[in-house]
Amino acid sequence: MKKKILFIVLCLLSQWTMAQKEAPKWVDKAKKAVFSVVTYDTNGKLLNTGNGFFVSENGVALSDYSLFKGAARADVINSEGKQMPVKTILGMNSMYDVIKFSVDLGKKSTAALTLATAIPAKDAEVVMLPYSTKKDRSCTFGKVEEVSNLSGPHKYFKLIISVKDKMVSCPVMNAEGEVFGLVQKAASNDTTHCYAISAPYVNALTINALDFNNPDLNSIGIKKALPNTEEQALVALYMASSVSKEKYLSLLDTFVEQFPNSSEGYIRRANFYVTSYTDAEHLALGEADLEKALKTADKKDNAFFNRSRLMYYVALRGKDGAYKDWTFEKSLEEIQKAIDINPLPIYIQHQGDIYFAATKYDKAFECYDKINHSPQASSETYYSAAKTKQMMNGDLGEILALLDSAVNKYAAPYPREAANYLSERALVKTQKEMYKEAVIDYDYFEQAMGGNVSSTFFYLREQANYKAKNFKRALEDIQKAVTLDPSNKDYLAEYGAVNLRIARYDEAIKNLKDALVIDPKFAACYRLIGFCQMQQGKKNEACENFNKAKELGDEAVIPMIEKNCK
Repeated sequence: MKKKILFIVLCLLSQWTMAQKEAPKWVDKAKKAVFSVVTYDTNGKLLNTGNGFFVSENGVALSDYSLFKGAARADVINSEGKQMPVKTILGMNSMYDVIKFSVDLGKKSTAALTLATAIPAKDAEVVMLPYSTKKDRSCTFGKVEEVSNLSGPHKYFKLIISVKDKMVSCPVMNAEGEVFGLVQKAASNDTTHCYAISAPYVNALTINALDFNNPDLNSIGIKKALPNTEEQALVALYMASSVSKEKYLSLLDTFVEQFPNSSEGYIRRANFYVTSYTDAEHLALGEADLEKALKTADKKDNAFFNRSRLMYYVALRGKDGAYKDWTFEKSLEEIQKAIDINPLPIYIQHQGDIYFAATKYDKAFECYDKINHSPQASSETYYSAAKTKQMMNGDLGEILALLDSAVNKYAAPYPREAANYLSERALVKTQKEMYKEAVIDYDYFEQAMGGNVSSTFFYLREQANYKAKNFKRALEDIQKAVTLDPSNKDYLAEYGAVNLRIARYDEAIKNLKDALVIDPKFAACYRLIGFCQMQQGKKNEACENFNKAKELGDEAVIPMIEKNCK
């Protein structure tokens, strides 16, 4: 116990002795780089206050992450009492409770601390600089007690120095006036020691693409920097595509600011403006970005392609979203410029899509067919050609052959992306009265969708099964359709028709009456109920329903009346 008391006394004596030292000359200038941090929540209410310091004259600064967690905005107040907004988060590590950010200095520069290149040794004297608006040379002296490894060349320090909670994130300097550490929060009630984390480590923090899925980073509402390389910055934009429109636009602005000579930033921002808004003001911003993209693009064909693509998008919206001369014709002009430079399949396919939208189906088919006779043929181009043939009332055999080619790009078990082609082929096979083959495609479709199918699907497959005379499966499918959509009168009527076909007359009548509850003027239901009643020997009731069907305009019932009700 006596040894412990003696140790504490010696520590206090050591700190008292150091406190009597005269502050180094560099303290006056260095203290100008230390500031106070104030953070606010989304309602503008005060969230936290703390400290930080500049490490570059252009406003890069370091502090503790805890101050910024949950913050919507933040300000710093320098030694002269001037308030400046935090502009961008540049990096953070919540585990070590540190953060790097930039401050908006306007057109001015700021006093900044020089990062230490050498690591202080054990027993080295250190100086902690507190934040102050007073013009004094107050500081706290101490010594390095322990140096431990942190990450790579960076270290973590245990210091013999007395600090208060309000001094967290203040800089710790070496004898030469270089900053080597940030004061960290105390983990115990020890008032004679504190810990500091390497300032060069915090300054080396950056944001990478995967950080945009980091909940700790995303808890901060302040704008984040993008990664330093264009490739990683583009990945980050993709990772952040689900954020709000305002935040995503802010990231696009940051990308353009960081990479002003990259056409990709202008193209992506133009895409955002054009696809997110319909007013002329935003479309004009998109148009301006497309012009900048064309000027900065190394591959002019790609710039023309994206101009055409966005003009096409606007033209598809019709009159409500119209803008200047952004029509299908103008879109065709732009894509032709791209094709003249480099006839890539994707450009030719896009040209076909424009012709299709403009109802110029013969020209659209020429585009798709050109790709389909090249090594670049894909399921999508075969499918597009098939749909175009359908619009031209083409031969069903030719259409089916194109859809076969689309499906054959995959192998069973078919993936989800093949589902649309399987569904379309099933419809064409039904048209060609290939009912059993159509059912097989519908089964493949259901498997490709992982069973996640709609009532419409079950209705269509029921139709194919019914015509293939597989009444058991037809009944199962229409039951599922009705279960998913019990208020659909057509499904209920079909349910009744299937039950009628397998001589389940009571069930059929119930289904048909359920349909009539929804639509009392559904004429065909009265005819089918009458047919069921004829099979049950209820001629009078049957004739009543036949006549009701006739009154409602059902001409198919007339032969039944003439045969059974005279």
